[in-house]
Amino acid sequence: MPSGLPPEWALVVLGGVAACLGAVGGIGGATILVPVLLALDMSPLEAAPLGLITVAATSLAAATRQLDDGLVHHRLGLTVESIASVGAVAGALASTVVSQQWLARTLGLGALAGAIATLARRGVRNLPDSSFTDDSPGEWPGTLGGTYHQGGQAIPYQATRVPLGLAVSLVAGTISGMAGVGGGFLKTPAMSEVMKVPVKVAAATSTFTMGITAAAGLIVFTGQGRIDFRSGAAVGLGALVGAMGGALLQSRLPARATRVVTGVLLVIVAVVVLGRSR
Repeated sequence: MPSGLPPEWALVVLGGVAACLGAVGGIGGATILVPVLLALDMSPLEAAPLGLITVAATSLAAATRQLDDGLVHHRLGLTVESIASVGAVAGALASTVVSQQWLARTLGLGALAGAIATLARRGVRNLPDSSFTDDSPGEWPGTLGGTYHQGGQAIPYQATRVPLGLAVSLVAGTISGMAGVGGGFLKTPAMSEVMKVPVKVAAATSTFTMGITAAAGLIVFTGQGRIDFRSGAAVGLGALVGAMGGALLQSRLPARATRVVTGVLLVIVAVVVLGRSR
């Protein structure tokens, strides 16, 4: 094991906690894990691959429950992800000419912006509709709308202000590519606060689609020889267990609680990252 890495048991615990919280808030385990690893004086080159392993494991482990609950909107997720991926490529290219200090500041400010957008809203936006009682939870084919069930009630929704939401997703992808973490910390608020998709749907959809980009990034890191497989296995094991618990917890939390959890996690990430960038 490289000297900068914590012991395997610590990586199992850190991966599990990060994945659990990431699955609840839809912000990706890497957004939590990478700042913690950096705070433990791990180099960014070692931390980024472990973060992506956490994202991939979280997406894989949480998918079954979130799909069964009808919370994942495939069409919306792929639309957002395709735009964010363009930004990720641009951000990855820009990262070679931007200092690590400014990369950290960019990540911290992005997390803070997502927290403000998430916590600023009050009240319940998407209300149950008795006319959808017999409607199965899930997306409406060919649209960016659907229904999900909470407390035995059907709650319909429809994405709005799509161009603005995609613009925010482009920014999220750019920051993701620059900082080496998943873009869920901005994509989830983009879907929930800009496009007015229920936060539980936004979080589940973000978690599901982040696995795609994480897998692509891991292929690159493997080719570069940047993955320590023992440490990666430890993080992945913890993340698989933690994500299953996070998905179960998310399905039982009310929408407002999910939103508060997401916002608080983003504030913590912003404080940690900005504190280290001084």
